[in-house]
Amino acid sequence: MSPEELERIRQARERWERERVGSERRTRFETPDGIPLHRVYTPEHTAGLDYLTDLGFPGEYPYTRGVYPTMYRGRLWTMRQYAGYGTAEESNRRFRFLLEQGQTGLSVAFDLPTQMGYDSDHPAAEAEVGRVGVAVDSLADLEVLFDGIPLDRVSVSMTINATAPVLLAMLQAVADRQGVPWDRLDGTTQNDILKEYVARGTYIFPPEPSLRLVADVVEHCVHHLPRWNPISISGYHIREAGATAVQEVAFTFGNAITYVEKLLHRGLSVDQFAPQLSFFFNAHLNLFEEVAKFRAARRLWARIMRERFGAKDPRSWALRFHAQTAGVALQAREPENNVVRVTVQALAAVLGGAQSLHTNAKDEALALPTEQAARLALRTQQVLAFETGVADVVDPLGGSYYVEWLTDRMERGVRDYLDRLDALGGMLAAIEAGWVQREIAEAAYREQQRVETGEQIVVGVNRFASAEAPAIPLLRVDPQVAARQKSRLAEVRARRERREVLDSLRELRKAAAGMENLMPYLYRCVRAYATVGEVCDVLREVFGVHRPTVAV
Repeated sequence: MSPEELERIRQARERWERERVGSERRTRFETPDGIPLHRVYTPEHTAGLDYLTDLGFPGEYPYTRGVYPTMYRGRLWTMRQYAGYGTAEESNRRFRFLLEQGQTGLSVAFDLPTQMGYDSDHPAAEAEVGRVGVAVDSLADLEVLFDGIPLDRVSVSMTINATAPVLLAMLQAVADRQGVPWDRLDGTTQNDILKEYVARGTYIFPPEPSLRLVADVVEHCVHHLPRWNPISISGYHIREAGATAVQEVAFTFGNAITYVEKLLHRGLSVDQFAPQLSFFFNAHLNLFEEVAKFRAARRLWARIMRERFGAKDPRSWALRFHAQTAGVALQAREPENNVVRVTVQALAAVLGGAQSLHTNAKDEALALPTEQAARLALRTQQVLAFETGVADVVDPLGGSYYVEWLTDRMERGVRDYLDRLDALGGMLAAIEAGWVQREIAEAAYREQQRVETGEQIVVGVNRFASAEAPAIPLLRVDPQVAARQKSRLAEVRARRERREVLDSLRELRKAAAGMENLMPYLYRCVRAYATVGEVCDVLREVFGVHRPTVAV
């Protein structure tokens, strides 16, 4: 488009805007990130965009339009509902139910004791056994959890971080029991410890030994589990803690860059491990901002890997991500409205090109989802996939003046944050200084202020609220779950070979004090039915326990 044509469009737009001043319902429109919005978008707003180098084609660098040439026309996203509670038997029944309903991948939720490296009979675990996920104390639990579920045909994601190496070793042992070679295992361990120091708090060890364990898992998978994603670098929990969309991507990439540098320092080449890296993002409510966020993240990651780290393999440039709808957006009041919220969020993930998706259930602001609510959440994805046509065209919003302008603005915002992180000495230094935590806390405070003042409307909560909240059935975790889990744990301890357990733990302690990759030692421990708590106690002795010193 010529400069003369752009000038004509600019003048026409300004005239059009002047004529309509005062007719809008508020004086300022902006995205949740605070990006001011024009009334209408024209070619002028994308005049600086190079459609060949910035957009390209799906499946080609810089992957703005998707990481695969045909995207959902070739294969739909994996419908991976996050599930797990109580004992392994109860979670196994839920997994089977979801697979029967058409789910195409499993995503395992673990209870807090498992995440924190405590056995179910530890005094600190008493009130949390099986509450927010399934209790796993030993290999015996994982054997029951995946009973009748063929690991060579079902993709498995495990949302586990501090104890990720232990749980992955257990999964490999279960695969052995099923006769499944390790190179046939398909799935993901989250294994993203840095975001725990920022957003969730389920860390165990100090950052340096924790980074060592992350790298051990990645290195092990590079050599032994080629189809496995050894890390899912997570912006989801950062966003749930109150971060903006730009902060979500920026801090996720800050963590990712730290992991890449750690693995390079270990002696791996970037193209050895980068194709197995995956990401996990939040799908929030502002439809177009979320779509632009996903597109900007893909483009920027491709450039980071090629320009900053010199990756040569196109697979190393391609950002593949799982999305989950925003738990923080779910409301306890009028929970049926959550179905609408989740549908819009899921649509944003699909239009943004997610590789897999979890849709939250309507009752999750109140309790773990019932079977009916979990089925409805899955049906939401299936309706989008098979009834709406949104999967029939790759990047259907590509070329929209607004979406392309917003994609550029999001990318620039993320770049600005990454520059600030570099100036602070990298993500780890910024976390230790408390800077990242403060940025998120301030964003969360601003958002809460907007809700409390009514500037941000939450339907059914601060506007349009009904007088009576409808009663809905809720899932109640059996109060006897802890007793049953302790009983199984005692049985495991009674029948295992004690000498083998002690020998394996002694060898682990010696290896942890050195520099070896710990995955082979962890594998031997769990094969001997050493418990999660016993393994983590050994590592606590060697590595110590992280005590945060920064107050936000």
